[in-house]
Amino acid sequence: QVQLVESGGGLVQAGGSLRLSCAASGRTFSSYNMGWFRQAPGKEREFVAGISWSGASAYYADSVKGRFSISRDNAKNTVYLPMNSLKPEDTAVYYCAASSHIWATSRTLYDYWGQGTQVTVSS
Repeated sequence: QVQLVESGGGLVQAGGSLRLSCAASGRTFSSYNMGWFRQAPGKEREFVAGISWSGASAYYADSVKGRFSISRDNAKNTVYLPMNSLKPEDTAVYYCAASSHIWATSRTLYDYWGQGTQVTVSS
């Protein structure tokens, strides 16, 4: 089992940057593919970025390509999401999640979820 705790959210102006972190507990973290999702008020939770268990493969939603970059440090049981050139439409609660499936972009394929961290981008 994996427990996930996100951090790094906050309020930032449009064009600014934030780096989200997700700390995992459990010895099996390195065997899971990890993902970031976000959910804006009144909207469905959507996929943002994913990374394979080894870190060799990363994949992104079109809306964040070139601005967000997912990475992981298995020695620290942590996955990161640096976010640059933030836009007001990036405002959402951001969640990290763990999956046994690679290339997973559907929330139904993720087994474990964190509690989320709020990101607010002002215009």
